[in-house]
Amino acid sequence: MKFEIPFSTIDDAGKATSVGIPAQIRLDPDNVRKGLGQLVLTVVELVRQLLEKQAIRRVEAGSLTDEEIERIGQTFLELNKQLTWLKEEFGLTQEDLNLDLGPLGKLL
Repeated sequence: MKFEIPFSTIDDAGKATSVGIPAQIRLDPDNVRKGLGQLVLTVVELVRQLLEKQAIRRVEAGSLTDEEIERIGQTFLELNKQLTWLKEEFGLTQEDLNLDLGPLGKLL
């Protein structure tokens, strides 16, 4: 999937003109589906990791009962199963979810 981001310039008469607008945008539905799946799964994975770290802190602090710890563990196991299934469904790997943010480095 390739597309250009149009931008405007001002000509000599002070009139805005568009530059870089392709005559046609060709979108492949499979690429759009996979890209959207990648974005959504990346956000879900990021939130999962944050929640997991918070859960570990609470367990280590002793602020959870044994039942709550068991329930959290089961929830994370089920979430991991669902994420694995969704990654397979979209043809993604764990590395695909680790988006490169340029100068900021990798997301995950």
